[in-house]
Amino acid sequence: MTSPGTPQTPRSVSAQAPGKINISLGVGPQRADGYHGVASAYLAVSLYEEVTATITEGRGITVSLKDGADDGGNAGIPLDESNLAVQAAALLQGAAAQSTGVHLELTKRVPVAGGMGGGSADAAATLVACDALWGSGHSRDELARMAADLGADVPFALLGGAAVGLGVGDQLTPALCPGQLHWVLVPSASGLSTPRVYAELDTLRARAKKKVQEPKQVDPRVLQALRSGDAGALSDVLHNDLQPAALKLAPELTDILERGEGHGALAGMVSGSGPTVAFLAENEDRALEIAGCFDDEGFEAVPVYGPVHGARTLAGIRN
Repeated sequence: MTSPGTPQTPRSVSAQAPGKINISLGVGPQRADGYHGVASAYLAVSLYEEVTATITEGRGITVSLKDGADDGGNAGIPLDESNLAVQAAALLQGAAAQSTGVHLELTKRVPVAGGMGGGSADAAATLVACDALWGSGHSRDELARMAADLGADVPFALLGGAAVGLGVGDQLTPALCPGQLHWVLVPSASGLSTPRVYAELDTLRARAKKKVQEPKQVDPRVLQALRSGDAGALSDVLHNDLQPAALKLAPELTDILERGEGHGALAGMVSGSGPTVAFLAENEDRALEIAGCFDDEGFEAVPVYGPVHGARTLAGIRN
């Protein structure tokens, strides 16, 4: 029996991390290492992945989806060491002085293979949850360095807010965005492979004999619109180099874009590599109206806002 005042070791810790929208995405040519340089403005939005990390016997790392669901929109999520959350736990386990085995239960809310960084959010939430579970005491900067080893979008899911990403998206600089911007997300029933979308972009450029340079910065007008919180000004400068490739691979997205603009969105764009489509709304009430129009037409539509905080633990430390 634990005496009063004795610190208790948590048996389980939950954490959440946000999905993101690339509100501006410039993509350079394929590099020798196979990657593409980017210049992107990221916005973390109020659609969160949740991870509950629970101590287990031994040193193994296992993963499951909440309630065991592995069908519907979650089909195809790996439940082995190829899962990014498992890789995040393994990375921290190797750096922690008193780590244990751990089971990770994922609650998926960000569209799978939807261009919103859901897997990266799982990894960021796992880093935060396991750090608290094992009492590792890593600073946020130390966790961010680990996050960079897991993928370009993981550091941003850890940071949250708004940021400019250069390099392969991992060179992050926070961006000012003091107000709230309101969006409507329309996910697709099927995902798009990010490598496939990048490959299609290369193909389209080659056919058009279009020469592109490595992007060095985000359009200053995008950053000014974020600073001012002016949704109208931002709607004029939303840009995604990957959108033509995503529309080529999933032409049905063109209809969704047209519907959203017809419902009164200020602008619409494919989010990242797609196929989720993001619509910018004038305000919260307008976002709810646009989402309602999509719902009436039989489409799933999710109103969200941003920027929001990055990965953080929830109240749930359960012994």
